Amino acid sequence: MSNENAGFRPTKRIKRADQIVDSIKRWVVVNGRQPGDRLPNERELMEQFDCAKGTVREALKSLEVQGLVSIRTGPNGGAVLERVPYERASQLLRNFLHFEQPGGPDIYALRTLVEPEIAAQVTPLLTAGDLARLQALVERCEHPAADFDERIDQRIAELEFHVVLAERCGNPLLAFIGRFLNDLIRDLVIFKKAQLPEQREFSCANLEYHQQLMAAFRDRDAERARTLMQEHMRSAEHFNIELQGQLEQRMLVSD
Repeated sequence: MSNENAGFRPTKRIKRADQIVDSIKRWVVVNGRQPGDRLPNERELMEQFDCAKGTVREALKSLEVQGLVSIRTGPNGGAVLERVPYERASQLLRNFLHFEQPGGPDIYALRTLVEPEIAAQVTPLLTAGDLARLQALVERCEHPAADFDERIDQRIAELEFHVVLAERCGNPLLAFIGRFLNDLIRDLVIFKKAQLPEQREFSCANLEYHQQLMAAFRDRDAERARTLMQEHMRSAEHFNIELQGQLEQRMLVSD
């Protein structure tokens, strides 16, 4: 073999159907297509890509599995663009991380950066309805939990407070990351650590920060909201480290 071929590695051949999928995605972006718009029909796609019907159908099925289109049958059927639901995107990403098992420190390393920015950006955007929804979540946590079920309900309400903020954020990347991190926290704290005794000090700290944030939101004070959220995240991270230590200790004792 000549030197000019040294180190050559053959590239993996991309299936024709996958090439069509990528081309359709580019076509959607370039042409500014939106959910509800139709793709060209099968015959048009066959002619455009010079391929068989089976290849086009394979490509459309792949787009459907990804959640980007729905396939409708009948005289007015065909492939229609769909907005991928947050829940579907979140679940796929959580599946990706399933065996990585990110812990509290991993999550809070990112959460302490994201949550304060969300709080600042969302402050001028919150409507009267948003503030009422946030206030209702705060009020659900204003008294000690009567039993285990109410304790879990209050933990969910605390996280839902942050989800509402993420949903109202105008930056779609921040919004997604904020909601996704709260999904991870919910799994970590509620499901993995629910067997631990209630950390009332933690609950009281969360409540106090949420009450102060509500005041900042009503005053439309974005910088105060940012500062409070930074302090809130540091406090939550501290308590999370304590909870993790208790959980590990309990696991050692049970072994």
